[in-house]
Amino acid sequence: MSERKQVYLAMAADVIHHGHINLIERASELGDITVGVLTDEAIASYKRFPLLPLPERMRVISNLKHVHKVVVQDTVDYEKNLRLLKPDYVVHGDDWREGIQKQVRSRVIKVLAEWGGELVEFPYTADVNIDRLRKEVETRGMLPEVRRGRLSQLLKIKPVVRIMEAHNGLTGLIVENASVVKEDKIERFDGMWVSSLCDSTAKGKPDIELVDLTSRMNTINDILEVTTKPIILDGDTGGLPEHFAYTVRTLEREGVSAIIIEDKIGPKKNSLFGTDVVQTQDGIEGFCYKIHAGKAALKSREFMIIARIESLILKQGMDDALARARAYIDAGASGIMIHSKEKSPAEVFEFCEKYQKFGADIPLVVVPTTYNAVTEDEFEKRGVRIVIYANHLIRSAFPAMMKTARTILEHGRSLEADELCMPIKEILTLIPGSE
Repeated sequence: MSERKQVYLAMAADVIHHGHINLIERASELGDITVGVLTDEAIASYKRFPLLPLPERMRVISNLKHVHKVVVQDTVDYEKNLRLLKPDYVVHGDDWREGIQKQVRSRVIKVLAEWGGELVEFPYTADVNIDRLRKEVETRGMLPEVRRGRLSQLLKIKPVVRIMEAHNGLTGLIVENASVVKEDKIERFDGMWVSSLCDSTAKGKPDIELVDLTSRMNTINDILEVTTKPIILDGDTGGLPEHFAYTVRTLEREGVSAIIIEDKIGPKKNSLFGTDVVQTQDGIEGFCYKIHAGKAALKSREFMIIARIESLILKQGMDDALARARAYIDAGASGIMIHSKEKSPAEVFEFCEKYQKFGADIPLVVVPTTYNAVTEDEFEKRGVRIVIYANHLIRSAFPAMMKTARTILEHGRSLEADELCMPIKEILTLIPGSE
């Protein structure tokens, strides 16, 4: 009796529907099936955050008929598991011939060819009920109680969490959907930063805490309504401790994941002005009291209050920055953000090195607006857990829109501006529900 062929499938297995069952049944006709279940990090890298953790998903798959073995697949790319298992067949639906997984498919074919393996593709199960199921799952990801904990979950499964600025619903959709295939990974942003600078600028107002919480919540709600990824709010100074407690309760209730507040007092001035303008740092005791007030207002464990240290901005020295970090951690801060406006990352790297010696399991956050030559891999090596790209979408949008406006003025018509603009049809398909 000849030995049965070996078949490999990779699945997220977050929500099992009849399309998956059909695929497994057809694959079983080829041989014994091994299913590679994608890790939480792998799934989050190319689509929504999984509803079920990896152990639960593996248990579900292992109990399905026709499945002989279940293994972990820790990247979207198949190569590692294929070289280990050397299957005769890899089975997949034909829906990955186009789109973001096209390059992954090409690599599968290339690796299989080394030992004469074959990719077998079955027609993708197109079904209105499956589409409805996916929509319901995505909707669940928008619920406040689910979304609020996404940031803390990401910190458990990813070495570095990548956050991009969003200042309205459209930019939220860009952060939600932007992706590139890079080597063996699909790279995406993990969440959104709602910056006071960008929120103010989008409203045509100065960044001096002029935009109040009600207006800022309108911006946040616009983003919450059309996206699923976690949101970190730039909370400026947080205001009075009593006001900050109210802000925390409001954000927590809406499903925001975190707020970052800076240890300054008095009239708001953007930190990138440094000592060129008058800026006053709060005392350690006063800022710790504010952190305490925010923590006391919380109703859940997931919401994070991150303390932003301005000591390097205000030339108060490394010792002051480190002393504040220790004090803020003791006061209950969920994370520490170290800020710098220098083009060299030297002082930030020094802080990172000394911060690691604390031995505290409190995430370190950086915003490399000025020292932007540093890669995420370099930050990871120094213990940084969250990297925020704080203002890049609005900074890129303004010159693009100004160029279009000037082109129309110059020519007295819009024909020449067409090449600068996205086609109307693409705009309509970008926005869900526009079809």
